[in-house]
Amino acid sequence: MTSERVEGRRPDGVDDATVRAVGALTEALETTERARGRLYDFHQLTGSADAKLGQAAKLLHEAGHVELADRLERELVGRNVITGRWTFQLVEEYDDGYYEAFRGWERAVREELLGGVRHVAEAEMKGRNTTPGVPGQDLNP
Repeated sequence: MTSERVEGRRPDGVDDATVRAVGALTEALETTERARGRLYDFHQLTGSADAKLGQAAKLLHEAGHVELADRLERELVGRNVITGRWTFQLVEEYDDGYYEAFRGWERAVREELLGGVRHVAEAEMKGRNTTPGVPGQDLNP
């Protein structure tokens, strides 16, 4: 049985199993998008912490704790988060490697199986969950 369609999103001849499979792949990509956002959070928070650390070292210096401040600046301010890398390098490697490959695969599978149409499963869920004639529940814009 084929689900209701919104704006004819499901290409002709595509079965429910294919829509579910591509929908699962797209959902996995969306989860990766969330992970990527957290990686950027990590990048920005770590950079902010390092800037605050530099400020703390400056304040320690001004408070007369010169040797401690100098050691803190030398050993921790600007330190790599992993060997040889700052967070921007982690972000770049993630984006250029895993993330780009994941996006490419999702797009390729969607192109091959659904003619590139996005969110077919969600559009059909909208069709099932919308009450015709009720304000705010229109199927199409």
